[in-house]
Amino acid sequence: MRFKLNEYLEDDIKNKNHPSSFETDNKYSILILRLPFIKNGHVDIISYAFLIDEKDSVYIFDRKNKEFEILGDFSQLHNFLDLRVDKILSKLNTLHTQIAELEDNLYENDFDKSFTDKWLKLKKEITLMERLMKNAIVAFERFLRIYKNKVDNFAYADLKEHFQRALEFAKDAAEKLDYLYEFYRAKQDEKMNRIMFILTLISGIFLPLTLVTGFFGMNTGGLPFANDPQGTIKAAIIGVIMEIPIVFIVWKNMKR
Repeated sequence: MRFKLNEYLEDDIKNKNHPSSFETDNKYSILILRLPFIKNGHVDIISYAFLIDEKDSVYIFDRKNKEFEILGDFSQLHNFLDLRVDKILSKLNTLHTQIAELEDNLYENDFDKSFTDKWLKLKKEITLMERLMKNAIVAFERFLRIYKNKVDNFAYADLKEHFQRALEFAKDAAEKLDYLYEFYRAKQDEKMNRIMFILTLISGIFLPLTLVTGFFGMNTGGLPFANDPQGTIKAAIIGVIMEIPIVFIVWKNMKR
C-alpha cells in the first residue's frame, strides 16, 4: 500500500542502514528498528520500518517491493517483535556460554593461539548487538509514550523488558570479554617474564665462563698459565669460582 510520506522520512525508511528512530506526524507515525538478525548462527543486521496510520493499523515496509504491506494491529506488531527479540536473547545466551568456556580454558591454562581470534569474533558480535539494542530501546520507548493508551500495556511492558534484558545481557558479555582479555594479557605477560628470566639466568651463568674463555683465548703473549701444563684446569677452576656469586644471586632471587 502506498502512502504519501514526507520525502525525508521516505529516505530514512528506504535506507537499510538508518539507525532506529521514531517519528510521528498528524496522519501517521514511523517506527524504524534496526535490530540484530540471527542467520545461520551468525549475527547480521536487519532494519524494520513500520507505519501506524490514523486507524492504528500497522504496516511493515517491504524492501523488495519498496512499499508498505499490512501487518495488522498492535497485537500483530507485538508478536512480530517478540519473536525476533526472543531469537536475540537466545543468541546472547549462546554467546554467554561460549564466553564461559573461554573463561574456563583460561583458568585451566588450556588456551591456544586461536584465543585472540575467538575473542575478537565474540567481541565484534557482542558490541554490535549492544549498540543496536541501545538505539532500538530509545526508539521503542518513544513509540510507547505516544501509543501507551492504545496498546496492550502488559504485553508491551513485557516486550520492553525483553529489549532491556537483551541490552543488559550484551553489556554483561562485553564486560566479561574485557575482563578475560585483561586476564589473558596478564597470562601472556607472565609467560614472557618467565622466558626473559630464564634467558637472563642463562646469560648470567655463562657470563663468567665467556669472560674467562675470551681472556685466555686472546692471541697475545704473557698470558697466565700459557706454559703451565695444568693451565686448562686452573682456568676452569677460576671460571667455577667466578660462577659461585652468580649462582648465589640467582638462588636468592628465586626464593623471593
